Amino acid sequence: MKAALKKPDGTFQVQEIDRVEIPAADWVLAKIRVSGICGTDLRHWKKHEPDLECRIMGHELAAEVVEVGQGVKNVKPGDRVVVETLLGDGDCDWCRIQQYNLCPNLYKVRMETISRAFAEYLIGPATKFHILPDHVSDEEATLLDTFAVSLHAQQLSGLHLNDKVAVIGGGPIGLAQLQLAKASGADVILFDIVPSALQLAMDLGADEVVNTETENGLERLKTFTKGRGADITFECAGGPSMGSTFPQAVSFTRIGGKVVIVGGFESGNTGIEMDWQQLQKSGITIIPSASYGFWGIYPEMAICLDLLAKGKINAKKMITHSFSLDQINEAFETAQNKKETGAVFVALKV
Repeated sequence: MKAALKKPDGTFQVQEIDRVEIPAADWVLAKIRVSGICGTDLRHWKKHEPDLECRIMGHELAAEVVEVGQGVKNVKPGDRVVVETLLGDGDCDWCRIQQYNLCPNLYKVRMETISRAFAEYLIGPATKFHILPDHVSDEEATLLDTFAVSLHAQQLSGLHLNDKVAVIGGGPIGLAQLQLAKASGADVILFDIVPSALQLAMDLGADEVVNTETENGLERLKTFTKGRGADITFECAGGPSMGSTFPQAVSFTRIGGKVVIVGGFESGNTGIEMDWQQLQKSGITIIPSASYGFWGIYPEMAICLDLLAKGKINAKKMITHSFSLDQINEAFETAQNKKETGAVFVALKV
């Protein structure tokens, strides 16, 4: 099969490798139709990471089932599916209660099989495959991983009807966070520095948007919330910007409010300078959110698929660019240089 393997310099080389095979009766083999580039992928772009050399990356995809094990009943060959690429070890205390997003071995396990979207074929347990309705396109379905991440963050936040919500970051996660908050009855102000992202946020229902390069974000936030601050602030930028966006998120949040960390930190220690005393005195709750999983009896990926199928969230508007897998390096450059390219979600067709 064709696959994009990570090179020592952090770019990709597309080549032919052995096709994956079903290892158990309850597993599925699928041909990937579309995969996507997210912020986590971009944090590994052009970085020398020996542990990831010659590995297949990517974790957002839509596919078509090719083969199923004898024990599989929920999907069959020919079905179009969205694939949930989170897979824990199945043995730990967290996996046992379906909190596999917190599994200590999550990344090690998932990257061996189901979290390898930059390739032609993929295998995984049948429970991770969800059938797509005919009216949901492969490209739209590829964004469901993004929406599930944002849904998990919102569930943790305890968001209520008419809450005043700030979203920092207008990438795919932030735009998904915006839509879910609006669908739940909140008023939302979104902050970014990319004009095209801010315009898209308005198109997707933001009550207000702020370019923090040209405007005073805190002043606009205070006006939007009648001086109190946001009930909930979602930090959705992450990565190297966290040193500035996390303190910003705290400053945007009212006394007794909540800051939800959705954007990912870089690995290792991150020092953040801010007024920690003011954070403590204000009684602000800091909520870290990691990936997604089940909420009660429902898989959060399936919840987002249902919302998309019913037209309650819009993935189509977020897809700005499309490339073939052979053009993966060009696709990453486009996604990285979003201020110049206007990229939000970049799709790869296999």
